[in-house]
Amino acid sequence: MPKTLYICYFGMREPLVQTQVLPYLRELRKSGQSEKGKEEKSERGGEAGAVFPIGVFLLTFEPAWGEADKAAFAAIRDELAREGIEWEWLPYHKRFSALATAWDILRGTVRVWRMHRRTAFDVLHCRVHVPAVMAAAARKFMRRKPKVLFDIRGFFPEEFVDGGLWPEDGILFRTAKRVERWLMKEADGFVVLTEKAREILFPESKDTGFDAQGRPIEVIPCCVDLQRFAEATPESRAEMRAKLGIEDRKVLVYVGSFGGWYLTKETADMFAAFFRRYPNAFALILTQGKPEMIEPHLRERGISPEDYLITKIPSTEMPRYLSAADVAVSFAKPSYSKKSSSPTKNAEYLACGLPIIANPGVGDVEEMIVENLVGTLLPDFSRDGYSAALEEIERLGDIADKCRETARREFDLETVAGEKYRRLYSRLL
Repeated sequence: MPKTLYICYFGMREPLVQTQVLPYLRELRKSGQSEKGKEEKSERGGEAGAVFPIGVFLLTFEPAWGEADKAAFAAIRDELAREGIEWEWLPYHKRFSALATAWDILRGTVRVWRMHRRTAFDVLHCRVHVPAVMAAAARKFMRRKPKVLFDIRGFFPEEFVDGGLWPEDGILFRTAKRVERWLMKEADGFVVLTEKAREILFPESKDTGFDAQGRPIEVIPCCVDLQRFAEATPESRAEMRAKLGIEDRKVLVYVGSFGGWYLTKETADMFAAFFRRYPNAFALILTQGKPEMIEPHLRERGISPEDYLITKIPSTEMPRYLSAADVAVSFAKPSYSKKSSSPTKNAEYLACGLPIIANPGVGDVEEMIVENLVGTLLPDFSRDGYSAALEEIERLGDIADKCRETARREFDLETVAGEKYRRLYSRLL
């Protein structure tokens, strides 16, 4: 049985790992044959979609934990083992950012090498740049060389510049770009989140599925488990709206962070426009960040505390909370780095039947909304622009079924992400 080590520079309890790592690893554990693979023949011989059981190992980096956390980690490890996923972890360091990351890379490189000596992996699957450095460095010291799969996810160095964390001409950015160029040479296969990212990095792969060096490329957006979002029913909607005391109110929802490349003031302006249009409006904000990132902006725009809820919820509760909403907002700073972005929130919105108000310039969001008629694009960040977007949402009418169908066709964990990852592994192995 082929074996893969998935290296993730996040902690097990972070929402991203729960929604975007573990579900994908469970898909890799599946065996059988993908539907597309029954007809598609790989240029490298055999069927491109042939699927075989894959032994899955996971390495994460965990923030500091106490004695109570150790027991919880043991329970998680045992549960994953029952699913066929072997989990190991290292501590994550944050103080003295660049030095801490360098130390984690060193320790991660050694751990990957030791795990490979014990297990003999066929693939080192690296989620973004830092794990890719660990894998590529560790492979230099391995006799039996595994394939390195660079799951790029985003334009990491540019994200730090666009988010205001690094200066564009600074040493950190220049060093990261040099390392990135090295990783692009070392990797044996790639995943990107958007067609726009493919056009920038691997334009020749659009028709063939392979880059100029014959390495397999897949475009896999951030997908969701639609079976989990089947919980968003009329019954759950009525139950949640009653729980929140918003039975007769028009609800606009936002999921995600604020600050950096997330447009906090503009999102607050969108809520203000919503309140101007609907006297019975309610703002639902589901964020892992601190309420004070957005709350003062709502107050400045005349939105009273009884008219909004800012709360942090576990990922398992997302379908039920989203089912209480009527419209969703998804704003991010349009920039070069965001061409590679696939907001998970958009897949979640659509899975719950919610039309989306978004701004252009973020990944493939513009094409997805326009082609499927599942929302509207903000013409500009102005009072008239917000009003025009709300008018367009009203004109579209009830498009809940269309939204769910778009989620099924473009963002389904099993038929989109799972199938493409299995096809990629088949081509690698």
